[in-house]
Amino acid sequence: MTDVSVLIPVLDEGRWLRDTAAAMLAQRGAGDLELLFVDGGSTDETPAILAELAASDPRVRVLRNPARIVPAALNVGLRAARGRYVARMDAHAWYPPDYLARGIARLERGDVDWVTGPAVPRPTGRWARRVALALGSKLGQGGSAKWGAASGERELDTGVFGGIWRRELLEELGGWDESFTVNEDAEMAGRVLSRGGRIVCVDAMATGYAPRDDLRALARQYWRFGLFRVRTSHRHPVALRPAHLVSAAIAGSALAALAAPRPLRRPARAMTALYAAAVAVESARIAPRPAEATPIAAALATMHLAWGAGFLAGCARFGPPAAGIRRALSSAARRR
Repeated sequence: MTDVSVLIPVLDEGRWLRDTAAAMLAQRGAGDLELLFVDGGSTDETPAILAELAASDPRVRVLRNPARIVPAALNVGLRAARGRYVARMDAHAWYPPDYLARGIARLERGDVDWVTGPAVPRPTGRWARRVALALGSKLGQGGSAKWGAASGERELDTGVFGGIWRRELLEELGGWDESFTVNEDAEMAGRVLSRGGRIVCVDAMATGYAPRDDLRALARQYWRFGLFRVRTSHRHPVALRPAHLVSAAIAGSALAALAAPRPLRRPARAMTALYAAAVAVESARIAPRPAEATPIAAALATMHLAWGAGFLAGCARFGPPAAGIRRALSSAARRR
């Protein structure tokens, strides 16, 4: 029997695929390995690269994902997996050579259900470098413990980045919920935590990933994150953190500053000005040179405002996640 099956959703990943696949195939110490690349109908060079990989290495299998969404790809892979352990890897991320071995070793020690590593931005373009700097700031991390490498091990909530599981756990959970086209890992994390399970981030498993290299793409990504965080928080109140409410408040204040009735505009504009000042100060602090401060501020504002606007749109579409909001406010009050 295979020791570990790696599920890799792919869709037009030709830009990265040869490089990232080489890092996956270089995994050591994890026993027998299979890589299941699940293609959602790529139209770039991805299919040709996958065919080359499968022809040159028997550990590579290529599967099809007609639904073209990530959770469906993961479920296709899970059904085909032969490993005792299952890992998710992304085709635009670079994993250390002992990622799988460390994750399996931690699972075998017991007392945890899900092992992952922190996400460390690995920029490949001008805007991606600015986004990476923004994500390295406390203002850019959204209160999640999944960001940045340190040392040791830390507990995670629903803010997760891939990971490794025992296969039987995923089968008990029924795989990924395909109605969550975004936030599918956060939704699954909510189910694990609701069962009393533990999710840990092992800092030695730090993984590089490619941030968006375009502000419009970044805005679309974060808007979708905010929108689906509402759905996730309806189902799993633990998924909502105080920092999420701050982003929603920032977006709401910016909107009110422009369009609210006159008596509300002044406090909304004051709050928006305070936010802009905080972003400006932080951007100047982390900028490698003064000319980069403004683009970094644009990246931070794009993340905050797009996420917050998506969250507000989600509240309008799905209804406010009242239990999650109460929990986040209570958590913020306890920290004071």
